[in-house]
Amino acid sequence: MLNQIKLFFDEHMKLPAPEEPSQEKLQIARAALLLEMVTMDDKIEAIEQETVLALVQKSFSLSLEQATDLFDLAEEQRNQAVDYFQFTSLINKSYTLEQKIELIESLWKVAFVDGDLDMHEEYLVRKIADLLYVPHASLMKTKHRVKTDHS
Repeated sequence: MLNQIKLFFDEHMKLPAPEEPSQEKLQIARAALLLEMVTMDDKIEAIEQETVLALVQKSFSLSLEQATDLFDLAEEQRNQAVDYFQFTSLINKSYTLEQKIELIESLWKVAFVDGDLDMHEEYLVRKIADLLYVPHASLMKTKHRVKTDHS
């Protein structure tokens, strides 16, 4: 009798396994966070957009056309988002710590590309790093490395 009850619950009450985010969703999430950096200082500069496009293209081995399409999808998702959680939660489910640090490094690259680190840009990188559980030491190490490269 107990086996039948257990079997019933196993068949009818089992929770579905959490689904892994698709590669496309992860790409959109990453691109959306990079695009958010472009708007943080209230000055949308072409060099920042070009940097995001190049980073997306390189990170995912995409053609320019594919990267541009992803860029447009990410911009649409970013505009509809109410916060960063929808992006960072996807990344947290799938990225290793090294991949998260690489994303933080990319955010720093966008922040520094115009030669001026705005306090809102720094806030965003720190916020995303916190949401991705990137250790503070890694955050600062990548900041220093990127800042040195852009000096």
